[in-house]
Amino acid sequence: MTKPLNIGMIGYGFMGRTHSNAYNRVSNFFDTEYKPVLKAACARNADNVKAFAETWGYESIETDWRKMIARDDIDAVDICVPNNLHKEMAIACAEAGKMILCEKPLAMNVAEGEEMCEAVEKAGVVNTVWYNYRRVPAVTLAKQLIDEGKLGRIFHYRANFLQDWTIADDLPQGGAALWRLDAAAAGSGVTGDLLAHCIDTAIWLNGNVTNVTAMTETFVKERMHNLTGQVEPVGIDDACAFLCHFGNGSLGLFESTRYARGHKALYTFEINGEHGSLKWDLHDLHRLDYFEHGDEGRLRGWRSIHVTDGDHPYMDKWWVPGLQIGYEHTFVHQVADFLEGLSTGKPTNPTFRDALETQKVCDAVLSSAESGQWADVG
Repeated sequence: MTKPLNIGMIGYGFMGRTHSNAYNRVSNFFDTEYKPVLKAACARNADNVKAFAETWGYESIETDWRKMIARDDIDAVDICVPNNLHKEMAIACAEAGKMILCEKPLAMNVAEGEEMCEAVEKAGVVNTVWYNYRRVPAVTLAKQLIDEGKLGRIFHYRANFLQDWTIADDLPQGGAALWRLDAAAAGSGVTGDLLAHCIDTAIWLNGNVTNVTAMTETFVKERMHNLTGQVEPVGIDDACAFLCHFGNGSLGLFESTRYARGHKALYTFEINGEHGSLKWDLHDLHRLDYFEHGDEGRLRGWRSIHVTDGDHPYMDKWWVPGLQIGYEHTFVHQVADFLEGLSTGKPTNPTFRDALETQKVCDAVLSSAESGQWADVG
């Protein structure tokens, strides 16, 4: 018999939808001891959060997040709000003894992230951060191949995340829909929003980053702010590129921008090693490209692995071989791993402490871009 896990959701935007869908779907496909129950959704606007709750099946609503986390019938709190609110909410949840699932990035900066880590570790509450791309089956397969030594010594890691949705001088900043363009709410631009995903994946696959040298650019310097109605300076980075060293001696090259016309969400990485290489592309997320130098010379070349077989990560829980899954399933996988962790006592990575390593790289990137010098991580 399954045990209920009562979820309280703070926020109802895009990420609130993806997480709610995952809670609703996970028990249909994964055999877990715990089953999520959508107990309460919370947001300041009562009408909006009521509509959200009715759509996704939440039993109740709250307009005060502190009241929600104080409820005895809430076991775990999902924090799906702008970055500047993460710290206060996470620390309050920890002090209330609630499990925490927090959207990425962990915090506005390393100092905030460290406070959050200390709070959850002092309280001993289960915690995780939603870096969902780890749980794309093809990316998880890449992790397995690297850990098995298929690539040998790693020489290069390169990644990019390209979008084009802010290429407009008259696009405002701030408010519910555009808080990612407001430095006060987001902390940074593409560094914390897009590159954070690339960095988390890179650390997971290739180990720690030791130092960076970076450049950033803000192409539109002023925008009207939705909350004040005034034209104000833009404090976020529209584009960022950096070089780095990894602890294993390999070199890294990362690029992210919201000014790459024609790209809606192009996230790719490539890893070059002594014995082989790997490539992955979010636009074709169910495929992993693999080059094995040990193949017979006349047959040596890149192979495209269609990651849909039952012996591929997570895929035995879905359809028959050849039928692929998509973006939303990565969140289902993270919930499934979270529930499994509750049963086994194993942390669901990335934990807050894991996500703090990504925050350290982001802070070093922004520091390097400002100083024009190499910056050590941490």
